[in-house]
Amino acid sequence: MSLFSLIAELWKNLSSQKLRTFLTLFGIMWGTATLILLLAFGFGFRDQVMLNMRGMGEEITILFPSQTTKSYEGYGSGRQITFRENDAWMLANQVGGLKDVSPEFRRNATLRYGGQRNSPSVGGVHTNYGELRNIHPQEGGRWFNERDMSEKRRVIFIGDELKEVLFDDKDAVGERVMVEGIPFTVIGVMEPKIQSSSYGGALDEDRAFIPATTYATMFNTNQIANIIYLPDRNLNNDAIQDQVYAAMGSTHMFDPEDRDAISMWDTGEFFSFMHYFFLGFNIFMGVIGFFTLAVGGIGVANIMFVVVQERMKEIGIRRSVGAKRGHIIAQFFTETLGIVAIGAAMGFLISWLLIQALQNVPIQEFTGTPEFSPLIGLIAFAVLGLVGLAAGLMPAIRASKLNIVDCLRA
Repeated sequence: MSLFSLIAELWKNLSSQKLRTFLTLFGIMWGTATLILLLAFGFGFRDQVMLNMRGMGEEITILFPSQTTKSYEGYGSGRQITFRENDAWMLANQVGGLKDVSPEFRRNATLRYGGQRNSPSVGGVHTNYGELRNIHPQEGGRWFNERDMSEKRRVIFIGDELKEVLFDDKDAVGERVMVEGIPFTVIGVMEPKIQSSSYGGALDEDRAFIPATTYATMFNTNQIANIIYLPDRNLNNDAIQDQVYAAMGSTHMFDPEDRDAISMWDTGEFFSFMHYFFLGFNIFMGVIGFFTLAVGGIGVANIMFVVVQERMKEIGIRRSVGAKRGHIIAQFFTETLGIVAIGAAMGFLISWLLIQALQNVPIQEFTGTPEFSPLIGLIAFAVLGLVGLAAGLMPAIRASKLNIVDCLRA
């Protein structure tokens, strides 16, 4: 039987039982749409969580001073550790595997512009800090440069929300603000970014930054709040952390095994955890979608068994005039695949329309944007192929094994 004849036969059979056809196609359509939507939301949620976390920095590690919990070489426990700016440069020189290191001064300070006043967290930072923390200026502004550092310029970079508080709709770049009564020139405003977590009690959008050299002179201090470093993730991260504790322990006279003497927040560990978490989460979502689609496949298989029973006489006549078992298998298997293909196409279309409709719903910051990616399409296609194979092969084999005489009697 030619392909055209098979298609014509399929259309005839589908048209003769409209309600049964609708219910069968609906099962495959619903299962396909469910599988795609579950995976699309799962992948979109994963990407949004990763994007939110990257707002604070790309797999950086942050060190905070704390207290010793062990006695060491005559020093008692409970001693407060204090970070100095030179500690950061010491780590850069002594610890292998660090791509970049940056110390950070930080305190709350009063900012005033005209009649507007605010007391944000002000950081004293170096030129590499912006890249480490994913802080980028809006068009028309800039980040700090080496001359700002060497000349201890009184320049300030502010977060986008802080800019709205102080300047409202007015362009802030080039304006002067008073920081603790000292005039500073605004050189840049942060490009808005999504940031789900931070440290020091404020997101970057609400903070202000000045050159570290200016900060140290203005507040007469070399005591820093924390150190940020970017490790080489291709190397053994545990070994890098051991080197950091050893170097800091040697400088501040505490036991390198006393991991409470300094606090370490390795955001890369969170990225690794979330990678495996969402891998399991999306596998779980895919399994739910698979079983939903499998129910539709069972419905197709049941219908095809009924069709075989209804068409026993046709099978008997075809076998009696020379049709081989392979021809019978091909006929019913092709019909099953045709039903699955039509239902799958409808499911793909519905899920794509729903995903497109959800692109502009304002929930992206929390649940992410569902995405119809090639990987999702490939997974759906593979599952549909498996369901179609299982649903079509068993009825087709049963039809080919029917006794010719019993079929003709029917």
